[in-house]
Amino acid sequence: MNHFQAAKAHFLQCHQHPINQLFHHITNLFAIAAIFCIFYDWRLTVLCVVLTQVFALSGHIFFEKNEPAFNKYPGIVILVSLLWSLENGFGLRQIFSKSPSFTENR
Repeated sequence: MNHFQAAKAHFLQCHQHPINQLFHHITNLFAIAAIFCIFYDWRLTVLCVVLTQVFALSGHIFFEKNEPAFNKYPGIVILVSLLWSLENGFGLRQIFSKSPSFTENR
């Protein structure tokens, strides 16, 4: 198993609670917004960066009750997290896959 695969496995292990997963999808949206805000207003970039930490850490403190994956795999876990959110449609895949279809009740 290479370093990236090990980091991804550890990331998935640390993010089992659905609310923590939602918080991390929000965190990744703020991270992407921070990149665009650099060109608009640096204060918005700082706000986005602060909000990423608030959401990510509160998910671990209040719901997972574990350490963030960043502690074991600093740096690369940021890429793993963004890839994970992209693969899951920033949480939309989980929402739509768990909702009942309209044809089931007919």
